[in-house]
Amino acid sequence: MRLLPNLLSRFVKNGRLTVIFEDGFRQAFGSGQDGPDVTIRLTDKAVEREIFFNPELKAAEAYMDGRLLIENGGKAFDLLSLFSVNRTGLAAHPVQKALRKVWRALRRRQQNNKLGLAAKNVQHHYDIPTKFYELWLDEAMTYSCAYYTAPDNSLQQAQMDKHRHIAAKLKLEPGMHVMEIGSGWGALAIYLAKYCDVKVTAINVSTEQLAASRLRAIEAGVAHQIDFREVDYREVSGQFDRVVSIGMMEHVGVVHFDSYFTIINRLLKEGGFALVHAIGRMSPPGTTAPFIRKYIFPGGYVPALSEVFASLERTGIWCADCENLRLHYYWTIHDWRLGYEARREEAVAMMGERFCRMWDFYLASAELGFLNGSNFVFQILISTRRDDVPVIRDYIVEEERRLLSSMQTSA
Repeated sequence: MRLLPNLLSRFVKNGRLTVIFEDGFRQAFGSGQDGPDVTIRLTDKAVEREIFFNPELKAAEAYMDGRLLIENGGKAFDLLSLFSVNRTGLAAHPVQKALRKVWRALRRRQQNNKLGLAAKNVQHHYDIPTKFYELWLDEAMTYSCAYYTAPDNSLQQAQMDKHRHIAAKLKLEPGMHVMEIGSGWGALAIYLAKYCDVKVTAINVSTEQLAASRLRAIEAGVAHQIDFREVDYREVSGQFDRVVSIGMMEHVGVVHFDSYFTIINRLLKEGGFALVHAIGRMSPPGTTAPFIRKYIFPGGYVPALSEVFASLERTGIWCADCENLRLHYYWTIHDWRLGYEARREEAVAMMGERFCRMWDFYLASAELGFLNGSNFVFQILISTRRDDVPVIRDYIVEEERRLLSSMQTSA
């Protein structure tokens, strides 16, 4: 008796999935409408059983290992597009319901990013050679959601506009001291130092990223304004006019949300405020997908806004503003994926075929998660005191215009 058809017949309703089993038997699932038409071939009997019990992880691993083949020139994106328009059906299957209960029971343990382990988890993803990311990121190496003032803007333009948007929200003045928690390859710190004339202390636990950041700051002529430090956010002292944290909260873990916000609060001078930019989910609190947890972001978790605001309430911090940037991240990852695919042969030569199959799967699933799924990006402005953030949002537009004029003058 074949197990997989039992799952797929309940799961695939839109589009069509044709499966060629290891013995040549072929079976199609779905209506053929409102979704792509994809054919896959399973190379051995064991992979069918593995996918039935844990499809979100084992389908990815089978693709990575060449045990699940996409026929007719199809790509991982095609298969995942089919999955994304049928996503609710998978969770409704009794076996998948039981599996999700186990994941939820273990989620706090899986996200307990204590000191030392947190650095190890971050390094798993970010200490990949910088040259790999250089293949498909923008020139400034910004590995977070861009800001598209028009959907057809280039990735380069959208990332520069994101930096300007954040700087405008922070309402910076020359000479201010900014703390950046999770500084990536230094793009935002360099922008703030160069165009806002501020001092930046930027922390990171990725040795690879910090080395590249220091070189980039020297090239930009702002190394004297930026102090890049390899340190965990829980070990930072001092006080700052502003704190900014981009794409960092996803690595904190639900167990540590309160301490994360408490530390941000402690780092702010009187009258200061902070901007936190992170991926969120519109669904209730849940778990991290097993493929992402195992291969991409160990210890990572995308919070529901209810978890974020509950933590702010417990820590006594005011949220003065919240912006949703869902489609902006879809556009960003779409540009990343196209750039990556255009240079995939170079990536294979650098990292190997299995690694690149993993990234095929990751980038496609991430892009579709923002297009068809429940993921979005939020930016919140938070402060210790109620009235520290300007009440009228017009100041953001005014600051963006001023910064754009300054950039054009200095170009």
